[in-house]
Order: sequence, then structure tokens, then C-alpha cells
Amino acid sequence: MTNFVFTVCASVAAEACPVSPGQPMTAHWGVPDPAASRGTDAEKRLAFDDACRMLSNHLSIFVSLPMASIDKLTLQKHLDDIGREEPKAG
Repeated sequence: MTNFVFTVCASVAAEACPVSPGQPMTAHWGVPDPAASRGTDAEKRLAFDDACRMLSNHLSIFVSLPMASIDKLTLQKHLDDIGREEPKAG
């Protein structure tokens, strides 16, 4: 079984991840930090909705990967590519 560690906040992208058992595959799937958003309550809520939507899209792509039929190097490329996906407007 392969473990995965995904960082999502730009502010922690360069930090070391906590120690995980085994040798987890890692990727950075940065999304804007909704807690740092400013504006009206509706604008702040929208920031959280957008972050949730982006992470949901990333996870949907991740779970659709053919894990059993791709090698680790190709899997790592897919994980990195997911993080580079342009956010889609809601």
C-alpha cells in the first residue's frame, strides 16, 4: 500500500512534511487559504466554497487514476500535474 501526503496551502509548500510511515508519495496541491480572505461574510464564504471545490476536483482526478497499472514515476508525474491544474471558475 502506498501512502500519500498532499500539502495544500502555499505557506507550507516549502516546509518539511510530518514523518509518515513508509515512503509516502508527496505532491503540492496549493489552493488559496480561505481563512486569509477579506471582505464581506458572503465573500469569505465564497473563498471557502472555492477552496473546497478546488480540493474536490483534485481528489476526483486522484481517485480516477489507474493506480494498479501505472509505475511510481508516472504516478508521481500525475500527482504533480494535478497540483498544476488551473482552478476552474465555479
